[in-house]
Order: sequence, then structure tokens, then C-alpha cells
Amino acid sequence: MTKTAHIIPSLEAVLTTSELAAHLGVPVQTIHDLRHAHRGPRGFRVGREMRYRVSEVQRWVEALESQDQAADRPGGEAEPADQVHRRCWAL
Repeated sequence: MTKTAHIIPSLEAVLTTSELAAHLGVPVQTIHDLRHAHRGPRGFRVGREMRYRVSEVQRWVEALESQDQAADRPGGEAEPADQVHRRCWAL
């Protein structure tokens, strides 16, 4: 994320697709693929470019972590990915 100060203090920080990919340590194409499959974080367009609210990215990552933790528990079954996706996008 860039280190610029926000002109409007109450405006939440957003990430570009490139910034999100760099933060997660994945190629930009991975973010595009996740978005196309409706499995990525919820975002919005500003002109032709996608932006992702930091809070939405955090919520999405937490949902992924919960899914992985449930799968790691003995006898525990992970919530299906499509349900995690629907829950994450519905928030």
C-alpha cells in the first residue's frame, strides 16, 4: 500500500490489485483468477481499475483462515469454499 496521507481522514484505505497481490505474495494473475471465480475479496471499480477496502481483505483472509483451521481439526470438516465465499461477500 502506498504511504500517502489521506485527504479525508474518515475514508478507509484501499488497495489496488497490484498492492493486494504484493501484500499476499502472489502474482497479480492469481488475484484476477480468484476474482473471476468469485472466490477473492469483494472489490469495486474506480474507472477501469479494481480497488479493495482493507477491511474487506481482512474479512476475506479471516474467512480463509477459519476454513483452513476447521479442515485441520481432527474429525472437523471445513466449510465448503462456496459457502465461505457467499458468507464473505454477503457481509
